Amino acid sequence: MMMSYTPPLREFAFVLDEVLQAPQVLRALPAHAELDGELMMQVLEEAGRFAANVVAPLNAIGDREGCRLEHGAVSTPPGFARAYAQFCEGGWPALACAPEHGGQGLPHVLDCALYEMLSAANHGWTMYPGLLHGAYACLATHGSPQLQARYLEQIASGQWLATMCLTEAQAGSDLGQLRTRAIPQEDGSYRITGDKIFISGGEHDLTDNIVHLVLARLPDALPGSKGLSLLLAPRVLPDGSRNGVHCTGIEHKMGIHGSATCSLHFEQAQGWLVGEPGRGLAAMFVMMNAARLHVGAQGLGLAEAAWQRASAYARERRQSRAPGGTGSDLIVRHPAVQKLLMEQRCRIEGARMLTCWAGLLLDLAEHDTDAAMRRVHHERLELITPVIKAFLTDQGFQCASRALQVFGGHGYVVETGIEQFMRDARITMIYEGSNEIQAIDFLLRKVLADDQRRLHDFLALVSADAEDVSVLGDQARLLKNAVDKLKDYAQRIAQAATQEATLPYFVADEMLRLTGHVALGWMWLRAGRRALSALAADTRYYGSKRDTACYHFAFVFAEVHQLSSVIEGCLATGLPPLPTDLDHHAAQEAG
Repeated sequence: MMMSYTPPLREFAFVLDEVLQAPQVLRALPAHAELDGELMMQVLEEAGRFAANVVAPLNAIGDREGCRLEHGAVSTPPGFARAYAQFCEGGWPALACAPEHGGQGLPHVLDCALYEMLSAANHGWTMYPGLLHGAYACLATHGSPQLQARYLEQIASGQWLATMCLTEAQAGSDLGQLRTRAIPQEDGSYRITGDKIFISGGEHDLTDNIVHLVLARLPDALPGSKGLSLLLAPRVLPDGSRNGVHCTGIEHKMGIHGSATCSLHFEQAQGWLVGEPGRGLAAMFVMMNAARLHVGAQGLGLAEAAWQRASAYARERRQSRAPGGTGSDLIVRHPAVQKLLMEQRCRIEGARMLTCWAGLLLDLAEHDTDAAMRRVHHERLELITPVIKAFLTDQGFQCASRALQVFGGHGYVVETGIEQFMRDARITMIYEGSNEIQAIDFLLRKVLADDQRRLHDFLALVSADAEDVSVLGDQARLLKNAVDKLKDYAQRIAQAATQEATLPYFVADEMLRLTGHVALGWMWLRAGRRALSALAADTRYYGSKRDTACYHFAFVFAEVHQLSSVIEGCLATGLPPLPTDLDHHAAQEAG
């Protein structure tokens, strides 16, 4: 089935120009002083055209055909290589890279929008360039001048793709268990030996070279994650010879069939150190955090694509009589279907506002002329990154499931194509740090570790808007109440953890999701107020936005009550007892 996709350009214009005032924010930065809203929309129109006309038609093909491994070489699905060549010809890999490295120097917020559209159009294909900017940022921050001269421009242009080689069979989330070794050589290079699994784009036919960024241990490394170093090992060495990196298998997966997920064997592969010895994780996290923001955009994009199909189907499918109707009605007139579609719409449009805000934070953290403010923007981005990764990918899968539900039984058969979005979306909740790990990172490291300072800074931004009850006052009061609860819970969890060390781990997911709802509520409050102020200019569009904001607070934001009751219960009465046989088999093995 042909997978059509309509870029949500009017929605991007509303979010960037009207809700976030992105052109004004960016023009205050010397790096983007010449930027205006018209140029931003021209870029997004071209990006949307590429996503819809070039990448989207390959989505079903990629899912059906998948990748093939023969004699250590991976062939991507038909059309993928040509589409990638067009991607590079259009200059899209270099969109947000620095001009001195061959980039266009455009804002990161546009890159976020680009990758939402690409993910919506074809998640499997988008996996290949998805790590480019993270690899670029990692090398630009930590690479030696020699490595930067050799690799940065090729990565920025997309001429060479990149991978992130972390996971090993015995070491999934626990990177301290990694066994891959790197032995120093007299010429300053290293010889890398070990095996990595789940490497997205570890081998393919899209580019002549692949730049592998590999976590490994040097001979004198400390145990655990503190002993890891980061190395760059290309598929093709500078002299043109093939490096000792071999693809030993590709995974047969539930979804993203068009993406080659590889097992790689490094056998005395030549590599070069990136950053300082034993500081590999610090360097890798530059790439990983960029990847986590992209994964949040993947969840959003998949939800948008699934919603588009469900909404179109509901407007053509007739079934039974709607309440108050006569005869067979379009299912879009049934309240049950309207609720399914409206929930998706609220989550998707709120998520778009949040990811664009994060993109602006990235621009401000990089280009603000005030060093102290650059740090503030960076800390805000640190706080919101695990929320975007976990909360938006949870929502992406949930929205894809709701979209399938609109199709009824027809959604469960492959011919309609809607089930692919559920399968593709499921991985986003797992890779780049599972959502459970994101929640733990958020609560323990981003909130409790600094006495809630970053959380309070974020909530102060929200409160500044929620304090005003002159417009959408009921919604503002709901949001302010949630802000107060979140502050209170963070403080009480910190106190309770001194007596019950495991309590934060049990409520981390609820705290992250509660923060996510506060963030989306903040965005919808701003969007609703903007819609009311512009109502006379376009009653239909802005009236719909106003109504969606109110619907969000009535139906979606209400999840705050359930999350609060779980947290409140744990704080008031302590953790409930766990079944004694929960770890029975593990205890037997340990015994």
